[in-house]
Amino acid sequence: MSKVHSSPAAALDGLLFDGMTIMSGGFGLTGNPENLIPAIHDAGVTDLTVISNNCGADGYGLWRLLANGQIRKMVSSYIGENKLFEQLYLDGRLELELVPQGTLAERIRAGGAGIPAFFTPTGAGTVVAEGKRTETFSGRSYIMERWLRADLAIIKAWRADSEGNLVFRKAARNFNPVMATAASVTVVEVEEIVPDGTLDPDQIHTPGIYVDRIVQGESYSGRIEKRTTRPRPEETA
Repeated sequence: MSKVHSSPAAALDGLLFDGMTIMSGGFGLTGNPENLIPAIHDAGVTDLTVISNNCGADGYGLWRLLANGQIRKMVSSYIGENKLFEQLYLDGRLELELVPQGTLAERIRAGGAGIPAFFTPTGAGTVVAEGKRTETFSGRSYIMERWLRADLAIIKAWRADSEGNLVFRKAARNFNPVMATAASVTVVEVEEIVPDGTLDPDQIHTPGIYVDRIVQGESYSGRIEKRTTRPRPEETA
């Protein structure tokens, strides 16, 4: 059975249900599954738990699911300039598990590796440690963190072949590869599907064994959350 599907809606067909947990790749807006997120929006599923570094930015990415009232809980490390995310949380209309960024990445990696828990010094002695088991190793305090797994991972890659072998481009690699390993089903959108055998095996970041469905996306905007520039030295001389 082919992994390649004709549209984002077709790639998600039969996978979505109310109350599910979804991992969504991306960092800021870089590496967001820009075509799969609108398909989830249009499907109308609700009561979602979404695991993602952040929740898009005003008007873009996962923000659309927030604005549509589809997300019940976020597991994230960054709220950023997302005013809606902030307001929904402060109003008590959105549950939030705020996780240190490195811990978030490791919890996802642990989920993909089958490691149910691990110890980290990050957050020890702070509110992050509240309610968690604490141990001392070599005179230093560590807290126990648990793995993260999901019903569905939606990720964005640069190139794929029909078997789902993936190549990511630059910063878009971010959380996408680890999320591909940590869900019951992984759906990938890519900029280009190439003929089998054309990807250099040494350049494949995620092997196809982790990928269940593929769709070629369209009209990528390549947006970033915020751009700050400064004049070049020769322009100020």
